[in-house]
Amino acid sequence: MTKTELNTFRRVLNHRQLGLGNRNSIREALAIGTSSDELDRTQAASDRDYAMSSLERSSDRLREVRSALRRIESGAFGVCSGCEENINPKRLAAIPWAPFCIACQEAADREQTEPSLVMAA
Repeated sequence: MTKTELNTFRRVLNHRQLGLGNRNSIREALAIGTSSDELDRTQAASDRDYAMSSLERSSDRLREVRSALRRIESGAFGVCSGCEENINPKRLAAIPWAPFCIACQEAADREQTEPSLVMAA
């Protein structure tokens, strides 16, 4: 990967990191308000659940973006953490924080879902 390509990915990841760090509106939705109306309390609880899920996804993505930035600094960016082959540039263009090639990501996804299938049986 050329230095220009790495700098482009670094800029994209830094921009994404800034965007993910500015999630105050989500945090505000977590505030617990009081209401005498049952429907309002139910709606507020639903809104909080949604905000918590969104905040969790944002936190996970921020962790992935920061990890990708560390891989750029260490010289490991664009190399699959599983098989150590180069990650397809099209995949990196779509998901610049991807630590795995498609094959290794699919294997990791299967490992994540298979234990729950075994436990359910």
